[in-house]
Amino acid sequence: MNIFITGASGFVGGAYVREAKDSHTIRAMSRSEKSDAKIREAGAEPVRCSLDDVTAEHLKGADAVVHCAAYVEEWGPWSAYWRMNVDGTRRMLAAAKKAGVKRFVHIGTEAALLRGQDLCGVDETYPLALRSPFPYSRTKAHAEKVVRAANAPGFETIVVRPRFVWGPGDETLMPAIRGMVESGNFAWVGGGRARTSTTYIGNLTYAMELALTRGKAGEAYFVLDDGGAISFRDMIGRMAAAENLAMPDREMPAWLARAVAYIAEKTWRILPLPGRPPLTRFTANIMSRDCILIDEKARREMGYAPPFSREAGFAAMATAVH
Repeated sequence: MNIFITGASGFVGGAYVREAKDSHTIRAMSRSEKSDAKIREAGAEPVRCSLDDVTAEHLKGADAVVHCAAYVEEWGPWSAYWRMNVDGTRRMLAAAKKAGVKRFVHIGTEAALLRGQDLCGVDETYPLALRSPFPYSRTKAHAEKVVRAANAPGFETIVVRPRFVWGPGDETLMPAIRGMVESGNFAWVGGGRARTSTTYIGNLTYAMELALTRGKAGEAYFVLDDGGAISFRDMIGRMAAAENLAMPDREMPAWLARAVAYIAEKTWRILPLPGRPPLTRFTANIMSRDCILIDEKARREMGYAPPFSREAGFAAMATAVH
């Protein structure tokens, strides 16, 4: 199959290219020479364009699009989130449809449901948070709505929703945790007792491959690790141990973390201050709220059966360090 992918220089997109390069011909959106090099190294052909200017010509000959790119920064202007996550997705959909693409796989997120609440035993019938106070959540919710609405005969769209993507090659989560630990700024929010579903990177790339041909068009699917929910303290502690990082015992009450984040964000926006706040509302809520999801729909309709256990994932992280 001829595949066009966005976000191939990132964690998820790059992992998918490396996994799928022997089975498909893959071309990838690239915005710079640095991205060109990373994309070639992963095993795809770079195509110079961006979510701001992509056209059908860039996607010519593609049977499917895998759309991983998004603005995922912890802090930034609302306009940047909307431009990349919503307008960029609309532009990708229009280009793909005009290019004759048959299947559009969108990498969504459970964050599209978040507005600051716990999620317990939630499946795909739960409503999108189209008015979330968090820019990433709100714009990913609108992006998913646009993708699913674009589904039509001859142009199938499908959404894959992972939660807490982790594993070797992660360039965001563990580097951020390591930075906070080494600078003395890490504390377990709520003691790390909040429980979460997770998605190992190998299980996600497996689900992305399934989504090229399986699953019902116009639908969204949670894809998760086996083993059920796990506390943040256990999960991050095991990940840190795999990378030889000693975690501190310091704790911060969940209510205090959310209050500090609210005040910090207000201060940074009103003054405004350079850089980003030491803690954002989105991060404080992610770390202090349960997020326990159900992926029975993917198992039933896509044949999803995660090939990697958490134990295998921790072992892979440890191997990558050495």
